[in-house]
Amino acid sequence: MADVRNTTGAAVREVLEKAQSLERIDESDAMTLLTSRDLVSIGRVADGLRAHRTDADRVTFVIDRNVNYTNVCHTDCDFCAFYRRPGDRREGYLLPKSVIFKKIEETLSIGGTALLMQGGHHPDLAIDYYEDLFTSIKARYPIHLHALSPPEIQHIARRSKLNVPDTLTRLRDAGLDSLPGGGAEILVDRVRNIIAPKKTKSDEWLGVMRDAHRLGISTTATMMYGHVETLAERITHMRRIRALQDETRGFRAFISWTFQPDGTRLASQVDAGKLPTSFDYLLTQAVSRIYLDNVDHIQSSWVTQGMKVGQVALSFGADDMGSVMIEENVVSAAGTSHRASTDDFVRAIRALGKIPVQRDTMYREIKVW
Repeated sequence: MADVRNTTGAAVREVLEKAQSLERIDESDAMTLLTSRDLVSIGRVADGLRAHRTDADRVTFVIDRNVNYTNVCHTDCDFCAFYRRPGDRREGYLLPKSVIFKKIEETLSIGGTALLMQGGHHPDLAIDYYEDLFTSIKARYPIHLHALSPPEIQHIARRSKLNVPDTLTRLRDAGLDSLPGGGAEILVDRVRNIIAPKKTKSDEWLGVMRDAHRLGISTTATMMYGHVETLAERITHMRRIRALQDETRGFRAFISWTFQPDGTRLASQVDAGKLPTSFDYLLTQAVSRIYLDNVDHIQSSWVTQGMKVGQVALSFGADDMGSVMIEENVVSAAGTSHRASTDDFVRAIRALGKIPVQRDTMYREIKVW
């Protein structure tokens, strides 16, 4: 690992040496790193810990499609520019099966292996809708269904008058393979009450994930930051992820990204001069690799940061580029639209002297370049 003996600042050096010795850092240590400007030293240690947990010579990615099956939602989240209220006949939609099937066929035709399905909290959709859709997909296509964030699961359970474990069990039996980590935002209710007061609370999000893990359903974890949260609340979020991972070992990856303000009501509450920079993004990701010592994979968020920063992030703790993202609607609705092909991924990874590896959702190898 990196030599941190010449790191500026004794406090940062002490934390980094602790991390390099594979000793768990605490919240105070994480704050020391997150308030530091010593990005290079922190990044080097994060990269060394990435090499300890994963194959240092390889960078993985997945080919899948993000299908937002509906944009109708009643939660009115201030940070979201994608949703439309129930009754919006002009812009609200619910994709018919035929359209979803065509999107799956296009995905499979270019070597895709998974469908990421997320949408709004549609007031008319109960569990029977999802059971029918998932069984129809699985009967036709050999594709992994990475679908429904914890808030969607909670919404379906409430709409169907079921508890969460029964809802997850029925969805799993219908074809649900894994859960994305969406809807986490910041797992602090002070923040959630500002940016999404109608949405799933922190304990509820963690509870859905706990139930999923106990049922053998693998998930990811996410963090959307750079709005009204404090640095301490970012660390609290990571602490809660780490604690649940200690308990269940069900998170296979952690993905963080910055708030995208365009077209959102939340933008007016955030000082534009304080929005996270690329420096802040790389530092937060590096700290997440160091702090989340029980999560194997850290994904680079090129979709929000752009390909160049996404590539740099692979030297700051990330071992995975995430998805080629054949289709993406939520982030682009907030004014950020980055596109990349498999060839772009391969070139970016090779430029770092790494081996590009296409994986499936569960991090099993599909193809090596």
